[in-house]
Amino acid sequence: MTRRTRPRPNGLRQSPRAGIEGDGKKPVRGPQGGPSLRPRGTVEPQYQHCLDVQKETGFARFGYMSNQMWHEDPKKILFNLARYKFVAKMLKGRQAVLEVGCGDAFFSRMVRQEVGALTAVDIDGIFVDDANAHQDPRWPITCFVHDLVERPVPGVFDGAYSLDVLEHIDPRDERRFLGHLVASLAPTGVLVIGTPSLESQRHASPISKAGHVNCKTQQQLETLLGSFFHNVFSFSMNDEVVHTGFAAMAHYLFAVCCTPRSVPVGGSRCLARNRA
Repeated sequence: MTRRTRPRPNGLRQSPRAGIEGDGKKPVRGPQGGPSLRPRGTVEPQYQHCLDVQKETGFARFGYMSNQMWHEDPKKILFNLARYKFVAKMLKGRQAVLEVGCGDAFFSRMVRQEVGALTAVDIDGIFVDDANAHQDPRWPITCFVHDLVERPVPGVFDGAYSLDVLEHIDPRDERRFLGHLVASLAPTGVLVIGTPSLESQRHASPISKAGHVNCKTQQQLETLLGSFFHNVFSFSMNDEVVHTGFAAMAHYLFAVCCTPRSVPVGGSRCLARNRA
């Protein structure tokens, strides 16, 4: 009986003795020096683009924070990607967006893809330096050290977001923090806040809970943000799923805030600079 081989999509034929043949390419040698069934290119030609991109740009790398997630709890990568995707959808089309608390900025590219320009700040220079050291010129992000409790970020932005930051802000400083954030928004600006729920903390891991001094229920978050914005729209999140279900069972809370109020903060009105 004659053994037949199935033609490959790229015109190569597989031979049990000769490795790869049919297009003039030499067979790729296996680890023992014998022929390998692996061609020099991909079996399906459309996937050759994956190799071309790697050859042109190299392999992407994680930052300090995302690397820790990948090595110790890989599913957190998915949770964070989902959070940033939600932000990207909410702020799509905005021309100047501010991120407060960017960390290593690994996930920030998802938002950068949907907006005109992205400025990202963090209080920790180690993570900011890492983010800047691995910038991709195709997805430029202006990234620098800044403490929003101390002062607003220079400039005016039509969108802003802050994920996993508010719970680290001392309750005594939360109004100053939010006031300075609103001061950086245009009058038509949109703010997205994301934070773990107070109810979730009994289930959180030690590294997740470390530094959490200001977690809130959804109602508490709405009340706080409602003093800075005329409109606050609340969402819940469990794992990577965003929903509008029962907030007390949510592990994570989102608030989309629109129409900033003019609120006195530290002796000045937080929208005065934008309206001048």
